[in-house]
Amino acid sequence: MQGRKLFIGNLDYTVTREDLTELFSPYGEVREASVIQGKGFGFIEMSNQVQAEAAKKELNETFFKGRNIRVDEAKPPRGREGRRRR
Repeated sequence: MQGRKLFIGNLDYTVTREDLTELFSPYGEVREASVIQGKGFGFIEMSNQVQAEAAKKELNETFFKGRNIRVDEAKPPRGREGRRRR
C-alpha cells in the first residue's frame, strides 16, 4: 500500500463523516473524512501510510452499522479523457 487515503465501501446510507472519523480514530489521526451520500461509500485520509495500513487491516470486512464494510486503498480518480461522448 502506498497511500494514506482509504476507500470505504458497503456503508449504510445513514453513515456520516463523523461516524467514519470516530471509527478510524483509534488507528491514528484522521485528516479528512467524506461520505458520498446515496452511494454507500466514502473516503478517509489518515495522517500517514502506517496508520492507513493498520486501519485497513483491522477494519476491512468488519461489521459497522448493520453492514460488513470494505476498506481498501483509494485509487486515483479517473479523468474524463477516454470517455465516449453520447
